[in-house]
Amino acid sequence: MTDDRNVYTIHENGEIGSVQIAGEVVAIIAGLAATEVDGVTSMAGNVTNELVSRLGMKNLSKGVKVNVTAGKVNVYLALNLSYGYNIPATSAKVQEKVKTAIENMTGLEVLEVNIRIAGVDMESAK
Repeated sequence: MTDDRNVYTIHENGEIGSVQIAGEVVAIIAGLAATEVDGVTSMAGNVTNELVSRLGMKNLSKGVKVNVTAGKVNVYLALNLSYGYNIPATSAKVQEKVKTAIENMTGLEVLEVNIRIAGVDMESAK
């Protein structure tokens, strides 16, 4: 790989080689896991992400920020929820699902999954 920005080594074996994972991949895993939880309508992004998605370029890590340090991950999510869902209960489900998905797929340890509720979707009320 020529671009070493936000690339983390998750497995090293001198005989065979190493496995590296980009930070963007961890963010995509987190975003996909979060949107699988009932009550989460979408990820909330910043103005740039919103503009990019309107132009047809889908950004799968929209609304997700990850910090990986020494094999440990901190995740920050911005979510839009459906009206009528319990925010603390839905957030707890998202935290658990995101933690499990990242740990199972990458082997990295998730220290925190921090959630910011950016909006409530009134049209998707239960």
